[in-house]
Amino acid sequence: MISATIEQHGGRVVNYAGDAVLAEFGAVLDAISSAIEIQGELKIRNEGQPEDESVQFRIGLNLGDVIEDRGDIYGDGVNVAARLEGLAEPGGICISESIRTAVANRLPIGYEFLGEREVKNIAEPVRAYKVVAEPVQLGNSEPVPPPLSDLTLPSVAVLPFTNMSGDPEQEYFGDGVAEDIITALSKVRNMMVIARNSSFIYKGAPVDVKQVGREQGVRYVLEGSVRRSGNRLRITAQLIDAESAHYLWSERYDRLAEDVFDVQDEITREVTAALQVELTQGEQARLWASGTKHLEAWELAVQGRFLVDSHHRDSVRKSQQLTQRAVQLDENYANAWSILAQTYWSEALNKRMERISRGVTVDG
Repeated sequence: MISATIEQHGGRVVNYAGDAVLAEFGAVLDAISSAIEIQGELKIRNEGQPEDESVQFRIGLNLGDVIEDRGDIYGDGVNVAARLEGLAEPGGICISESIRTAVANRLPIGYEFLGEREVKNIAEPVRAYKVVAEPVQLGNSEPVPPPLSDLTLPSVAVLPFTNMSGDPEQEYFGDGVAEDIITALSKVRNMMVIARNSSFIYKGAPVDVKQVGREQGVRYVLEGSVRRSGNRLRITAQLIDAESAHYLWSERYDRLAEDVFDVQDEITREVTAALQVELTQGEQARLWASGTKHLEAWELAVQGRFLVDSHHRDSVRKSQQLTQRAVQLDENYANAWSILAQTYWSEALNKRMERISRGVTVDG
């Protein structure tokens, strides 16, 4: 029953280990819908059974990178899911914060924060959530999200800013502006901001803000464009109510390229004001003090992020060179260090996969 349900929701059973099942999905909603249906079916089958004859499973869900090798999957993405399964109640579902953010309010379920948990073999504490829902048969029916007007916190999806320069080499610039705005807004306590991985799925596609609102479970959408010509920069930004498609605020900034950070700060302040979010002095300080004020370091880092995401060997090597230069220019630029670390991880993964493709076994 479990295997069939997983496959019906577009998942793949990777392996079995005793009474455990490891599965992967291409979409978060498919994974959590499958988990809810499994627990609902097990509850039905356990009705009327003596307690010592009922079968109860715990389910853990995580969204993360995995390493695939000969049909099996490994890595922290898998390890965290396994630890979350151990935190779940019998018959329950426990999810990571990455799942919680990706699902948002797109399913008629609730969540209970279980705190930051120290788990075996994972360096950082895991923020865990219990899925609070009466398990039901979802089948292939489309989940019905709550009305956007019912959301308690202002919620916003920041879409990748469109490159209007006519130069594909400048694509990274708009992505970097949007990423930094996401990072700044996410520091605001009284606001829910959709993660980059979720909002950037709309990159390069025609956008219907009402559809974005429904799919991401947000009330507001921030979109914009970047045009760069030499040392001149034009950034436009619009904040839109996803329920009515009405513009709440829009602005155009014509500046020098080195003023990009001031523009990002202004956009962040304007968005929070438009959403009527009250910021404390401490939150404002964290908001404006993050990142770097070194334009070249910032450009190098966002170019590096743009390249490393492809995982292609030559792109990873180029990203490594760029981010090494970025941390030389600003040794306290945490974002650049993070991207540099990702290049080393991707480089090691590429070497491992090359060995595997040549039939060389790798231990450890």
